[in-house]
Amino acid sequence: MKILVVGGGGREHAILWKLAQSRHAPELHAAPGNGGIAQLAVCHDVKSTDLEGQLALARALAPDFVFVAPDDPLVLGLADRLREAGIPAFGPSAAAAEIEGSKVFSKGLMQKYGIPTAPYRAFDDYAQAQEHLAQQPCWPVVIKADGLALGKGVIIAQNPAEAQEALRAMMLEGAFGRAGARVVVEQFLQGPEVSVLAFTDGETLVPMVSAQDHKRAFDGDRGPNTGGMGAFSPSPAYTEEVAARCMERIFRPTVEAMQAEGRRFEGVLYFGLMIVDGEPMVIEYNCRFGDPETQAVLPLLQSDLVDICLAVMERRLDRQPVEWAEGACACVVLASGGYPGHYTTGHPICGLAQAQVQGALLFHAGTRAAEEGFVTAGGRVLGVTCTGDTLEEAVERAYRAADCISFEGGRCRRDIGQRPS
Repeated sequence: MKILVVGGGGREHAILWKLAQSRHAPELHAAPGNGGIAQLAVCHDVKSTDLEGQLALARALAPDFVFVAPDDPLVLGLADRLREAGIPAFGPSAAAAEIEGSKVFSKGLMQKYGIPTAPYRAFDDYAQAQEHLAQQPCWPVVIKADGLALGKGVIIAQNPAEAQEALRAMMLEGAFGRAGARVVVEQFLQGPEVSVLAFTDGETLVPMVSAQDHKRAFDGDRGPNTGGMGAFSPSPAYTEEVAARCMERIFRPTVEAMQAEGRRFEGVLYFGLMIVDGEPMVIEYNCRFGDPETQAVLPLLQSDLVDICLAVMERRLDRQPVEWAEGACACVVLASGGYPGHYTTGHPICGLAQAQVQGALLFHAGTRAAEEGFVTAGGRVLGVTCTGDTLEEAVERAYRAADCISFEGGRCRRDIGQRPS
């Protein structure tokens, strides 16, 4: 079997690591991949958003299937293009991927089908949005760019001045490009956040173990939003009772709503949830594996990921076992100094072998191979991941391994696995 994985970050490294364990012993390819991924797969220098290049590569390789991992190519329709060319693809269509690609669409879907979420208003006119914010009786409020913004297009404005600044940056100054031309302004919800990823073939939905991620740059959930500074699994906030409510009120209704809208969703559907006074509500959807949640979830998957992918693509997920290990997993992200703002790259990375001696899985996010070893090549550099019988044990192991690694300007949050009550 031959598999091509589209993407080149820590999520893709974790996916390839899990695919490599399959009983099918697949020949693995990645485009574009990265320095660490090159240890598992043949890397091809094709950007994930280069649809023509990805299609040409897939035609040349003739893989058994292509796993489209990132959001951008899915929203642009890469999975559609591949299937139209007769190449099996794991990932939703562009029409289904709009559940992530447009906050306005996803909020409208939830409103139409009674899926619990925060009250909101959507705007494409700056003056109207400005007027709406001026009339807000309660603070803080949440302002979201409509489109994809690398996980950074959400601003929690504590007061009117912050709200107006965020609105101006998104709608007038183009801080997130076209993604901010429309915005969603919604009520601020408070409670523990939980991420639940699920496999679905458009009818059957199988949730994975729950996770929680840490989006803010600094300890104590301070600083700007990032793509994610770490994650852990499972979430103590995701009780059996909450899980049952999610299945009844959110998970099944979402799959059925997408079917009803003619947007059958096949692939991995990510539910970003907030538990408000014991009741789960949707903060956001993603149309793919999360990053870095994937790095904390896949090490607990005991079933064959290749078999699961085939079951999804062949619409027989109801007959595919999906089993999980007991225990917990924690991922600590090592980032470049200055991330998510300006940072420099090309710095040698020391201590990788020592970290692996500690039992860590090292998922490369922004690295490249050089003569002297690996050097930094991105904002998020490595996801240092460990499992344990308990969350405390997994976290302690991950930090012990992370402390073995160093590079100029490197930093990490020191509170992964802890959540404010």
